[in-house]
Amino acid sequence: MKNQVQLLIGAIFLFFFFTLSLSAQKDLTLPDASQHAVVVQQIGMCEIKIDYHRPGVKGREVWGKLVPYNQVWRAGANENTTISFSKDVLIDGKNVPAGIYGLHTIPTENDWTIILNKDYRAWGSFFYKEENDLMRFNIRPVSSDFQEWLMYTFDEVAPNSAIVSLNWEKLKVPFKIEIDLHKQMLDEMAIQLTGIPGFFWQGWNQAANYCYINGLALEQGLKWADHSIGINKNATNLFTKSLILTDLNKTDEAAEIKNEAFSIATEAEMNNLGYQLMNGGKINDALEVFQKNTELFPESWNVWDSLAEGYMNKGDKQQAIQYYTKALGMSPENQHQRINNALSQLTDN
Repeated sequence: MKNQVQLLIGAIFLFFFFTLSLSAQKDLTLPDASQHAVVVQQIGMCEIKIDYHRPGVKGREVWGKLVPYNQVWRAGANENTTISFSKDVLIDGKNVPAGIYGLHTIPTENDWTIILNKDYRAWGSFFYKEENDLMRFNIRPVSSDFQEWLMYTFDEVAPNSAIVSLNWEKLKVPFKIEIDLHKQMLDEMAIQLTGIPGFFWQGWNQAANYCYINGLALEQGLKWADHSIGINKNATNLFTKSLILTDLNKTDEAAEIKNEAFSIATEAEMNNLGYQLMNGGKINDALEVFQKNTELFPESWNVWDSLAEGYMNKGDKQQAIQYYTKALGMSPENQHQRINNALSQLTDN
C-alpha cells in the first residue's frame, strides 16, 4: 500500500511537471507590435540612454483617445520607458542624479507634465506611484510633421546640452537636458590621471591646458602642468605653464618660463602648440607662437603657412595674404594648389 501511494504521488508530480513544461514552452517568440528601440547620446562625459517601445498611429486618433488626457502615460508602449544618465544632469534647472528613471507623462490639450520616477522596473504606468517621483515639470508640445511610429530623438546637441524630443503623430514634446561640463571634465580628468595616462607627461599637460583654455581651476591647472614638467620637461608643457601663470597675473615668472620653452622648442612642437591654442579659441596666443616660430625657423615654408592661417582665422586678410604669398614662394610644388586655394578664398571675399 505504501509503495502504491508513493507511485501515485510520483505520477501526479510528473504529470504537473510535464504540464507546466509544455505550458512554458508553447509560445513562440515573435516581434512586438510596438517594437523595442534604444537611442543613446553622449554629451560631454555623460551618456544618456532612452529605452522604449514604439507604438504606431495605425489610423487611430491618438491624443485624447488612444492616449487619454489627464492620465499618467508611459510615454511609449509595453514596459516602462526608461531614461538613464551616467553622470548627474540638470533638467528644468533641477539636479538629477546619475541613474535610471521611469519616464512618464500626463498629456493634456495644452501643457504636458513630464515625470521622472525612481521605480523604473514597473510595467508601463499601470503600477505607477506618485510617491516614487523624483521630479515633475511642465512642457508645451509643438506641432510637427506626421510620425507614424513613436520616436525619441536628441536635437540641438551642444557640448553641454541637448533637447530630448518625443515625436508621435503630429506632436513633438521637447525638453532640455544640461550638464555641468567643466565640473564633470575636471572630475573625469582627475580620475583618468590615476590610471595609465598618469604615467606620461601628455595627460597632465592636456588637463592643465583644458584649465587654461576654459579659464577655470587655474591653480589646479598649474599643479597639473608642474606634474607634467616633472615627468618630462619640454616646450609644450613649459608653455602651458607660462600661459596659466599669465592668467594668474604672475607675469614675471610666466615670461621666464615662456623664454625657457622657446629656447628648447622644435619647429614641430611650436607648430602643434600654435594649432592647439587656435583650435581652443586662443587666437592671439596662437599668433604669438606662430610668429615666434618664424623667428626661430625662418627658412621653413611651413611656419609662414601656419602664421598665414592664424591671421586668416583672426580675420586679418592683409596679413594672411602676405604670409601665404611668402609660404607659396618657399613651398614644394605639392603644396601650391592648397595655398593658392587659400589665397583665392581671401581675395574673392
